[in-house]
Amino acid sequence: MSKHSLKDYQEFSAERFTKRIIFNEGGSTAFMLNFEPGQKLPEHKHSGSEVYLLVLSGSGTAIIGGEEIEMNAQDVVHSGGDTELAIVNSGSEQMSVYVVLSKTPNEEYAKNI
Repeated sequence: MSKHSLKDYQEFSAERFTKRIIFNEGGSTAFMLNFEPGQKLPEHKHSGSEVYLLVLSGSGTAIIGGEEIEMNAQDVVHSGGDTELAIVNSGSEQMSVYVVLSKTPNEEYAKNI
């Protein structure tokens, strides 16, 4: 058992979005993505996983399978891992998204960047 404060993982960078791993256990990974306004996570897939996004603060847009979905604080979004996913902070404030990948496909997804 372990406990963490999500505030400890809300780290922002002017150069690019940040990813901070919170848990990497039992084949699943949980992490925080932090975006300054205008920053984007490029389109990618997490094949073999299910992806859950919880917007903790700010607002932005998820692009899932080519469809734009507006996201605001307290919204939860699900995407299958075989679907292209991108996230952009299209708002005017910092945005933090708590992400869970169930069935983490490989250790590359479980690294801080």
